[in-house]
Amino acid sequence: MSDTTPQVPNVPETGVADLGLFGKPLFQDPGARALRRVGVVDVGSNSVRMVVFDGAARSPAYFYNEKIMCALGAGMADTGHLSPEGRVRALSAMRRFSKLAEGMGLTELTAVATAAVRDATDGRAFCEEVRAQTGIKIWVIDGEEEARLSAQGVLLGWPGAYGLVCDIGGSSLEMAEISGGRVGKRVTSNLGPLKLRDIKGGAKAREAHIKEVMTGLADKMGSQRDRLFLVGGSWRAIARIDMIRRNYPLHVLHEYRMTRKSVRDTIDFIRASDMEALRVEAGVSSARASLVPYACEVLARLVKTFSPKDIAISSYGIREGMLYEQMPQRLRDRDPLIEACRFAEDKDARSPGFGRMLYNFILPLYKSAPAPRKRLIKAACLLHDVSWRAHPDYRAEVCFDNATRANLGGLKHSERIFMGLALMNRYSNKRENVRFADLFAMVDDQTRIEAEILGKAMRFGAMLWMDKVAELGELRWYPKKKELHLRLSPEMMPLFGEVAEQRFSSLAASLEAQAVVTTTKR
Repeated sequence: MSDTTPQVPNVPETGVADLGLFGKPLFQDPGARALRRVGVVDVGSNSVRMVVFDGAARSPAYFYNEKIMCALGAGMADTGHLSPEGRVRALSAMRRFSKLAEGMGLTELTAVATAAVRDATDGRAFCEEVRAQTGIKIWVIDGEEEARLSAQGVLLGWPGAYGLVCDIGGSSLEMAEISGGRVGKRVTSNLGPLKLRDIKGGAKAREAHIKEVMTGLADKMGSQRDRLFLVGGSWRAIARIDMIRRNYPLHVLHEYRMTRKSVRDTIDFIRASDMEALRVEAGVSSARASLVPYACEVLARLVKTFSPKDIAISSYGIREGMLYEQMPQRLRDRDPLIEACRFAEDKDARSPGFGRMLYNFILPLYKSAPAPRKRLIKAACLLHDVSWRAHPDYRAEVCFDNATRANLGGLKHSERIFMGLALMNRYSNKRENVRFADLFAMVDDQTRIEAEILGKAMRFGAMLWMDKVAELGELRWYPKKKELHLRLSPEMMPLFGEVAEQRFSSLAASLEAQAVVTTTKR
């Protein structure tokens, strides 16, 4: 099983309905488009957040995303009640979210509450007050259901993923096992930073408590030495600081990777740093930063206890899991990257559908390429024309930015760079770009060369643009003889003008091959 690449069905590579490598685009199906705009609210122990998803149903864009740090769970260890100040702020947030949803035309918001509301003696009264003032019904879920939804959020971005999902909130920590695209064992605990902060006895008492609880969690979950997926704002704050410590150039949290050693080093770095200065540099809120030291204590014990092979940050969690819950299985099984790229092409390209033709045209160059690489090539072809509105002088840079920083699931950071380089070369033959030099260094020389070849292949193929049902011609690649053949029909020959010829020659040169052009008979 691939470590991040979604498993896709074995289907033909051609077909009249874009059966392609990954099947017909489901976002065009009425059942899928019913999911195009979905509003969810997560009433957590530390924050209350509304997210409205929009876009391709399998890989949605964030149409709206707002978070209010309410700290509903602050002080509950002593009082048993929701924080009075937090309750006022949360009610205000829910009133605002209700109005926003009304203005967006959403028929309803799906709202869930987690540890603080389910544990507080006044949690039910709070939910009733919210419903009376806004009409929004809050579903209070237990810890295992919270773990399941968080794990489903991970599966939204990593279909077919396997490993241990660990979601840290303000008042609790949940774990869920995922394997083969399914959620397995689930557990919940009280290892949230807000609750740890209230433990009497200082650091030693917290350490003993964390160790005892984590040992119990490990007994229930068993050996979990695959990938550890970290979900939650406190983990993301630590990952941002890890990026600072490493001087990591691509500030995209989703799919960011850490090792056990880097976790230890970053925790030491945090403890030795001026937290306020570090908070500002990392762009972390004061409320979140105040919880980071407690989250570090939990993460250190978590990594020591489970010894994962590697660690991945997931920006997808319970809110994305709520969206995943509404998807039919046939939609869940789709590749989020390909579906998102198809949606982008359908929305923004000058000739939607041409990306499939372009992919089939250049595919002879990649007959022996592994499936994960063909997947990236398909995605690049779908995106090759979505940035055409950008100013010509900056179009190549816009393409690179779009591929490397856009909200795309199912992409390693190195794969983002490969696609970015390919799309940059789609619009420019220049490899030099000082602005992105630090990002180019994230992949090796061979990958950069392969991206340049792909970019030039797309750049040439786009010159043969006709109606999307027409044939582009035929490429044949003979790597042993180092010959690149282009066969064109008499009807297509007028398109092979001076610029097209130059681009074909440039593609052949990048392959260190001889360019051969022939005309087919009528």
